[in-house]
Order: sequence, then structure tokens, then C-alpha cells
Amino acid sequence: MTDAEFESLADATLDAIERALDRVGVDIDVQAKGDGVLEIEFPDGSKAIVNRHGAAREIWVAAKSGGFHFRRVGDNWHDTRDGTELFAALSRIVSAQSATPVVLSAG
Repeated sequence: MTDAEFESLADATLDAIERALDRVGVDIDVQAKGDGVLEIEFPDGSKAIVNRHGAAREIWVAAKSGGFHFRRVGDNWHDTRDGTELFAALSRIVSAQSATPVVLSAG
């Protein structure tokens, strides 16, 4: 994958995450913060950050529950440690930090 291909795929994924978060109707604030960074703020003031990391060609997530790295495998991004798909992991993270069950999907 070239740098341009990575950036295009990562940016499309960040856009899909933002749209998915807008659809679930949970009381959270989602903002694009510069090039390739999404900030998710929860009612309790906690945050989760989702960003693309070009050097590693990964999407990184920082949340109360820890830091996670996702690498593109086929058509999806998967956690480099346990293989969890990105939207499934974000569903778990957002559910925990918002105290509201959430299921996110790319579509």
C-alpha cells in the first residue's frame, strides 16, 4: 500500500466513524481535529482519540481503556494485538465511556 492509498483509506474510515457516531444518537461530541484526527468527548468530560498514523500505516485509538493500533487486513482494520475489528472495538469503547450500549457500523 502506498502512502497515498493509506491516507485515502484511513481518511474514508475516519469519515465513516464520524458518520456512525452521529447516527447512534448518544450524547457525545465528535470533532475532526486537524489532519487525520477525530476527538470524541463524552458527557463526563473523558475523551477518546482516533487518528491515522502514517509511518506505521495504522489507525490508532486512545481511550480510557487503553491504546489500540489497527492495521488494514483485507477490507477492514483489525487490532494488531487481538484481531478485533475497528468498529467492534469502537462500539465497546464508546459503550463503556458513554455508559450507553452502542453498536457502530461502517455502513
